[in-house]
Amino acid sequence: MIGYVTTHVLDTSLGSPAEGVKVELFIIENKSKQLVNSIITNKDGRSDFHILDRESFKLGVYEMQFDVRMYFDNLSENKLKNNFFDIIPIRFLVKEDTHYHIPLLLSPFGYSTYRGS
Repeated sequence: MIGYVTTHVLDTSLGSPAEGVKVELFIIENKSKQLVNSIITNKDGRSDFHILDRESFKLGVYEMQFDVRMYFDNLSENKLKNNFFDIIPIRFLVKEDTHYHIPLLLSPFGYSTYRGS
């Protein structure tokens, strides 16, 4: 397989990458979740490695969970600490052997995502 999965988290309320967000990737098989990998975002809001690398890549249903509560709780006092979300789950289909990029645009009271490149 040549496919892989990456992610990126941007804090739109601060206009900067979200450092320190724990992201867990699960594969969904027979209605049960199995943890595939876990990362913490770096200063660029990215991981230093693919959350799903080529060696582990397979087609299927995945769910990425972003622990944004921990991120907002860890912000320093001079930044916005108020937030509404705890864990943001994003479930997606991997149907092709290619690169999947799942970005999260985050604010304390809303978020959006899309299939990136």
